[in-house]
Amino acid sequence: MNNLIKSKQRVIYNVVGLASLILLIVLDQWTKVLAVNKLMDKEPFIIMNEVFQLRYLENRGAAFGILQNQKGFFLIAGIIILALIAYVYNKMPVDKKYILLRILAILMAAGAIGNMIDRIINNYVVDFLYFELINFPIFNVADCYVTIAATLLIISILFIYKEEDFKFIERKSAKTSGEKDDSK
Repeated sequence: MNNLIKSKQRVIYNVVGLASLILLIVLDQWTKVLAVNKLMDKEPFIIMNEVFQLRYLENRGAAFGILQNQKGFFLIAGIIILALIAYVYNKMPVDKKYILLRILAILMAAGAIGNMIDRIINNYVVDFLYFELINFPIFNVADCYVTIAATLLIISILFIYKEEDFKFIERKSAKTSGEKDDSK
């Protein structure tokens, strides 16, 4: 009976995770369409003078302009990252203590997919958020997802989770190790 409950819970986590992923990707793509329609070939839209503005940029590289015109590299790296996220997400136990990690995985995946869509369709990523106050590189909503998720992941690894909480990632076969696989 316990395995049936855990199987149902895993299905619920996967359905909610997929729905959340799709919603976040749609939000990212919608903001980029707005940026193209409202900001392209126009002066920046000032939100707070000398602090924050909306400014259109076609980014063919990564943060800070590195790796310009390396579309193939970004696509391969994105696919590898998405595969790792999917692997870890599906190996996570269905315990409530892993909900934060599931949310962070969804945020990272949504950010990666959002920018991959741009690279596939446009050969560049649409960026439009600019903190002028600190002259931070122009970024987008997908970048926010990844940055927030990575920051919270580091904090959670340092202060919330313990090393044993990540044992589910290890690739052990229950048949060969004689241990019970309770990640399902």
